[in-house]
Amino acid sequence: MLARKGLLPDGFLLTRLAEDQNQPNRCRSKFQRPRFITKSGSCNVAHKNIREQGRFLQDVFTTMVDLKWQHSLLIFTSAFLCSWMLFAMIWWLVAFAHGDLKPRDADSDPGPVPCVTAIHSFTSAFLFSIEVQVTIGFGGRMVTEECPVAIVVLIIQNILGLIINAVMLGCVFMKTAQANRRAETLIFSRNAVIAPRNGRPTFMFRVGDLRKSMIISATVQLQVIRRTVTAEGEVIPVCQLDIQVENPLRSNGIFLVSPLIISHTMERGSPLYELSAQSLASEDLEIIVILEGVVETTGITMQARTSYIPEEILWGRRFVSIITEEDGRYCVNYSKFGNTVPVRMSSLSAKELDQTRGVQEGGAEANLQGWGLVRAGRGGFRRGARACTSSAPQPWYAQSEKPEPEAELKGQKKKVRLEVIGPKAEEEDLGDISD
Repeated sequence: MLARKGLLPDGFLLTRLAEDQNQPNRCRSKFQRPRFITKSGSCNVAHKNIREQGRFLQDVFTTMVDLKWQHSLLIFTSAFLCSWMLFAMIWWLVAFAHGDLKPRDADSDPGPVPCVTAIHSFTSAFLFSIEVQVTIGFGGRMVTEECPVAIVVLIIQNILGLIINAVMLGCVFMKTAQANRRAETLIFSRNAVIAPRNGRPTFMFRVGDLRKSMIISATVQLQVIRRTVTAEGEVIPVCQLDIQVENPLRSNGIFLVSPLIISHTMERGSPLYELSAQSLASEDLEIIVILEGVVETTGITMQARTSYIPEEILWGRRFVSIITEEDGRYCVNYSKFGNTVPVRMSSLSAKELDQTRGVQEGGAEANLQGWGLVRAGRGGFRRGARACTSSAPQPWYAQSEKPEPEAELKGQKKKVRLEVIGPKAEEEDLGDISD
């Protein structure tokens, strides 16, 4: 539909097909996992057995705005018809009580002045009710000074008609100007990926804006929803954990001038720190993405949402580039918006990679003696070096040092080796002094 209206390139219609063709064959279970947020951003939660239904009537305006269009139009039409019929009955009773409905001959005495002119039946009273409430005023029927009751009824009907019109116009405006309408032109990639970035496993997805108008003060929030069990055995079905978006300013603000790849580094403290390629398929989690901002043209705060379940997270793949420079400006090819390419990546989790690197680097924390005194040069001391034993293994990336022969050392400055005085060295010095 967007392509027919010219709001979206025709090539974007092939994006979903290209995504499915480029993705690896993965075994998908027939059982669809439940999710709290659908791909379109709607809340996938059904509320049942609500006993206090009267709370919705305390906020009638919000209830009317939340209803569907067909229900809202049905309520507005029913409100107008009921008010017209009610006051038509009242006008008919006023005329009947005053004797305006009695048939009179044209040649006889016209009789007393009626409360409302030209009312002879219920149909004419209904037409007069419509004329009063919508202020049409054809001029054939009017209220006279004969009946004060008719004047009071006229005032009440006008006030009630203004209230109904105000509520109807307000609801129609709010429903047409809702922020979720602007969110329909914000697109997210169907799949998220996990690929190495700067040597660390990184969770990434892509977001783009199809309109030229900007989203002011846009922020992105990521939440991981998973089922957890406490130490006492309590099962928490919904445990929400916020995760930090990769940003040097340590904030979640973005400048959505072009499609961006939002990333999260799976480091220590991240809810995805222990996630591996093997455990990804069996994990019961859902990553919710929330993009908030202010619409530039209307100034209304909007929110776009989507979510990713384990079946939609691709391990060892990276998004392709879709931005090119043509004729002095940047161009975005939305036909490749969700396409990915495979990359070389370990199937271990970030925690397992950190443990493996720690063993290889010989950085066994058990061998660290803490901070001690280092003797440097001619009897000087300084703090800040870690005392290590000579038996500690060397880093795997360190080059092997070979002893230089004495002949080569001639004519060169003698290198002074630093002697570490840790807790053990201090005890040995105290023992020598006591001897």
